[in-house]
Amino acid sequence: MKPEARKDFDKEAAQWDANPGRVKLASDVAAAMIRELALTKNMEVIDFGCGTGLLTLKLQPFVKTITGVDNSQGMLDMLQNKVAVQGLGNVRTQHVDLEKGGRVEGVYDLIVSSMVLHHVPDTVALFKEWFKLLRPNGQICFADLETEDGSFHGDNTGVHHLGFDREKIKQLLRETGYSDIRDTTATTVIREAQGQATLEFPILMIVATRG
Repeated sequence: MKPEARKDFDKEAAQWDANPGRVKLASDVAAAMIRELALTKNMEVIDFGCGTGLLTLKLQPFVKTITGVDNSQGMLDMLQNKVAVQGLGNVRTQHVDLEKGGRVEGVYDLIVSSMVLHHVPDTVALFKEWFKLLRPNGQICFADLETEDGSFHGDNTGVHHLGFDREKIKQLLRETGYSDIRDTTATTVIREAQGQATLEFPILMIVATRG
């Protein structure tokens, strides 16, 4: 599958949170992460591909710091505005575009990510980059679509993967050096399709440890 072009998330930033399904999905993923991870006030965390911070701000109360990383400055501007309005002192942002040679600064205890991986051309390269950013015994936790037929987005501009097979993605993580890999279903997105039956899209979630 060849995506037509890179999606311009800057143009979508201002209206991103207006989609109730998107907000619910972020809340569901956050709840799953809070359930599956032992979050503590000593943790320094990255939300990779944070967008407007829908996940970031749900996790913020449970950790020491959380840094929203995104390649869209427009998205980060929205998050920074929320942080200012709420007076949050433990939320930071970094504008980083890995595809253009950018690098995330710092080392972290946990990297979380939601609905980002299918937009990343080289999954293994990202797993390796995350590995470098983790302290020993640090973890990654990401949620994304299980394998689907392209119906989820409809317009698949900027989509490099039509979801992921759980066993294949876990094998890639093992080959990259992660251990204690486990999977669960974070939530299921239900969508009404015009002229079709209701569509269900399971959202897988993977937790893995840097050994």
